[in-house]
Amino acid sequence: MSRLCVHTSRMSDAIPPDAFLEGYPPGIRAAANRLRRVVRRAAPNAVERVRLGWRLIGYDIPVGRRTAYFAFVAPEPEHVHLGFEHGILLDDPDGLLQGAHLRLRKVRFVTYRAGDPIDDAPLARFAADAARMAAMSRDERLAVAMHREASGG
Repeated sequence: MSRLCVHTSRMSDAIPPDAFLEGYPPGIRAAANRLRRVVRRAAPNAVERVRLGWRLIGYDIPVGRRTAYFAFVAPEPEHVHLGFEHGILLDDPDGLLQGAHLRLRKVRFVTYRAGDPIDDAPLARFAADAARMAAMSRDERLAVAMHREASGG
């Protein structure tokens, strides 16, 4: 008996972010596009792609022959998140990053509703730092975490 083997490409790879965002209200779409621009300016070599399973637009930074996930724009009908995979390691002197209350181990994010003002400067700093953190080895990130803990950060 022969086996039928079907190879399917991941559909999410084929969906452009603009098409993904079409299903959201105009204000959420505008905020999401603004956050996408912030990430792309802060990390111009990042790879942007829709991840349907997570219902978000994810960003990977090239690291040698692989890529490392570092950020996401996650729209919802009432708001949109800009999140960072290693957000717990980011310097956040103004306390903008959320997520600790959810007991998330390492992810941190900011949230905007339609029409909220978006200050690009701290978000661009977060995105650039998140890309740098993602490109580090696990041991390097552990050293950053230990240094932050030792310094009370």
